[in-house]
Amino acid sequence: MSRCVVVDDDERLREALAEALSERGFDVRHAGSVAEARVLLREHPPDLLLLDVALPDGRASDVLSWVEKHCPTAQVVAMSGAAGPEESFGLAERGVRAYLTKPLRLDEVEAAVERALSSPADLTARLRSRVGMVPIRAVESDVRSTMVREALRREHGSRRGAARLLGISRQLLQHILRKN
Repeated sequence: MSRCVVVDDDERLREALAEALSERGFDVRHAGSVAEARVLLREHPPDLLLLDVALPDGRASDVLSWVEKHCPTAQVVAMSGAAGPEESFGLAERGVRAYLTKPLRLDEVEAAVERALSSPADLTARLRSRVGMVPIRAVESDVRSTMVREALRREHGSRRGAARLLGISRQLLQHILRKN
């Protein structure tokens, strides 16, 4: 079951999206502000994040800054009724996979979710942002660790299955796990 977090300040919309996504097999949680989102994302790292651009205590970019550091594989769909072209472009540069304008239609949400989840995250922008801030070995270690954790999660803890997903031997996986 894929995990989903919906962040929107409109309670009715949050609940409607949560219900619709739950019916499609997602484990959904929701928050109404940047502060609530940070707490929830820490407790419930998502595969999918539906994120309102304008929140009572900040902007989508505030949530994305946290997501980039702690949930880099989360696929993000942004939603807004008021974001301008510059902000929309900036969100896309930060890895937002789809952008929906409000008022939302369920078929558009479903299509955006499908697009977001059908391809792997593009980490290029995130990696570029780390140049000069983090040594390359730290980035390599983070990528390796994240990929191993995700492979183990997808294979429900099976090291054999995780090694197969990663295209490495079980022995190499064991070595990586010991180093971490």
